[in-house]
Amino acid sequence: MSHSADTPDNSVPPVTAGRPPELLPVGGGAHLRRRTLADAAALNAAVNANLAHLSPWMPWAQHAPTLAESEQLSVRGEAAWERGTDFLYLLGLDADPAVVIGAFGLHSRLGPGALEVGYWVHHEHTGRGLATAAARALTGAALALPGINRAEIHCDESNAASAAVPRKLGYVLDRIDQEAPIAPAETGRKMIWVTSGL
Repeated sequence: MSHSADTPDNSVPPVTAGRPPELLPVGGGAHLRRRTLADAAALNAAVNANLAHLSPWMPWAQHAPTLAESEQLSVRGEAAWERGTDFLYLLGLDADPAVVIGAFGLHSRLGPGALEVGYWVHHEHTGRGLATAAARALTGAALALPGINRAEIHCDESNAASAAVPRKLGYVLDRIDQEAPIAPAETGRKMIWVTSGL
């Protein structure tokens, strides 16, 4: 779990004139689809069902979001997509597209030429390679955008499950930054994984 998947920063300027595909096949019976306001109730249910799973690593998962909060987040996410700053996706099942089993995003808070991949997967669907497959699809989509030549994944050093994703994808551990912990299980040692192509 990379803790950036649910927090679009509306103050960041656009980093690309392009837009990624709104639907990305992941394989294994799953897909990523652009998150919209219509998904707010399903996203809210998924987050609330996963608070114990998410709260150690995600600062935004320290309380149960209301439906209104999830709706506001979805509206901000749609606006960020249109501006070209953040591209937010939901992980869904091909057989039951209305169900949300995770959230993924591309975030432009790194500055020009780069997007950060963030993600979490529903606790009932971990261990199936879905995070890795979805992050692979999202990394490819990011690097195909005009002006983007680097993708990064950030996670705390103690989050072994999250760190396994960039390692499996061939990202390189660029550095470990010391930062104040922002979620209960964090050590404050943030791993910065980088790739310019898979």
